[in-house]
Amino acid sequence: MKTIPLKYISEDPGVGAADDSTDAAEETGKLKRLVAGVREALEALSPGAAPLRRADLLLQLGRALVRLKQGADAWAAAREAFDLYMAEHAREGAAQACDILFLADQPQSLAALGQGIWLAVTYPVDPELSVALLQHVVDETPPDADGAAVAAVTAHYLVDLRARDPQREHLLLYTNQLLATVARRHSGVDGQEPFNRWIEDMELNDPAAFLPRLRNVVDVLVQDEWWFDRDALQAALPAD
Repeated sequence: MKTIPLKYISEDPGVGAADDSTDAAEETGKLKRLVAGVREALEALSPGAAPLRRADLLLQLGRALVRLKQGADAWAAAREAFDLYMAEHAREGAAQACDILFLADQPQSLAALGQGIWLAVTYPVDPELSVALLQHVVDETPPDADGAAVAAVTAHYLVDLRARDPQREHLLLYTNQLLATVARRHSGVDGQEPFNRWIEDMELNDPAAFLPRLRNVVDVLVQDEWWFDRDALQAALPAD
């Protein structure tokens, strides 16, 4: 199977990591130059520039600052981008901003993650972005907690529902592996038959059962820190 480059998911923890101090210095230098260039571009924007142009630049800035471990500055850039995207009804951009806000590791990062997941499930955003956001839940959840299983199966469900070739096959394989890892971590599941039983016992074979449980996970993450009116957004969705 042909390898498809992934934008939001790192399949190997070592991907993007420098091999030695020289490589690390070169990577840091590139990121600092990128940050400087994006900031210059932001300053050069005219007052009447399209809001989405500013949001896209802020998103690029936020991602670079996260990689430079400048969490507070990354948060500021991504938070402004989030507001701009939401004002322009650009839900995928807002979900990308939430991914950066989570990675910035600030006090409201978990709330940002929950809101990004809500957007990524509610709207047909890039399935890989949905998987990346849901994988953060898997990574942050204790091994014996059910939330990781719910997040992993939702990731697989969204890929199956929305992904198209050439992305689809690669992401389905990835989410299958993610779900198998969660099953092994959660209940020591090893082998197809035990896995099938685990899926059934956990009620992960029916979206009508696991999607409401995902809402509970999101509510725990966000608490009372919602930055938008969920009811209003849902009311504006087109009827099926």
